[in-house]
Amino acid sequence: MTAPAPLNILITGATGFVGAHTLMALHGQDGVNAIAGCRTPEKLPGAFTGETRVGDLSDPHARRALLKDVDVVVHCAAWTAVWGHAAQSEQRHLRPTLALINDALNMGVKRFVHVSSTALSDRTLDDDPLSVGEITPFFPHLYNVHRIEEYMRAHTENGMTMINMRLGFFIGENYGLGILPMLLPRLKTHLVPWVNGGRTHLPLIDASDIAQAMRLGATADGLSGYESFHVIGRDNPTVREIITFVHEEFGYPMPHFSVPFPLAYAFAWLMEKIDPIVGWEPLVTRSIIHFMEDKTVSNDRAEERLGYRPQSDWRQAVRRQITEMKRRQQKPMSMISAPQP
Repeated sequence: MTAPAPLNILITGATGFVGAHTLMALHGQDGVNAIAGCRTPEKLPGAFTGETRVGDLSDPHARRALLKDVDVVVHCAAWTAVWGHAAQSEQRHLRPTLALINDALNMGVKRFVHVSSTALSDRTLDDDPLSVGEITPFFPHLYNVHRIEEYMRAHTENGMTMINMRLGFFIGENYGLGILPMLLPRLKTHLVPWVNGGRTHLPLIDASDIAQAMRLGATADGLSGYESFHVIGRDNPTVREIITFVHEEFGYPMPHFSVPFPLAYAFAWLMEKIDPIVGWEPLVTRSIIHFMEDKTVSNDRAEERLGYRPQSDWRQAVRRQITEMKRRQQKPMSMISAPQP
């Protein structure tokens, strides 16, 4: 009996944080041919020995070459800004992603998996990853992610399944743009307050759990139409728990006072407004305050539909990330990440 052909799975942004971990989770899996899509193959994980396709997602010819004979696209490429930069986010992330979706539809791709964020979940609703994302006009990049989600929701023609993965905030080694690399250096200024006493939750997810979830999103049976999942770590700690932990373990200062959300948003708006004058990135932005808003998210649907079982302890992942930060990060991380097509 002839064995079925392997599933050709293209991982875009395969040199980035999510992409590299996803690539290695799929590489070597039975019945899968993991294809690394990137612009700089020399940055791929050293243990990857599979097929590599080099191309820029803004180039129509490169997109079609990347998608040739592909069954599943796991779209991990992103150009990310944590505040402002609306034009760049639209040009470098939104438009290439929508074009990739259109090309995938036209070329018969069976499944498209997209990396979204729990920050998009509407905080006024119960835990429902299928809900329409909260619109954040003050946070252009997150708003563009919302637009991509809605485009996916509306385009399940040709039998292509759309899988939307609303991931928690990234922690762990080989980190990219994330909440800890931005927040911790700012704590050292002694100017960052608690917001709402630090009582809100900050859903974190380690790289190993991200890899498991993305692998399942690409390969799990029984999915059709538009599917969306909240995907976070094993626990959902509060902001106060996280900052207290890094204070006790690594000596970072604790906030000295607390402000309510309305005042925090007003101060962040002021920081954004004076940014062109001072010439450095704002101490805090409205998007960072938005991250602190409490949201009702859980892994329930991902556990039921995908079989996702988070394993990592957030404290261990934070230890590993801060240890790496002490080696790699000499200054506060920029609030813009480079694209990883």
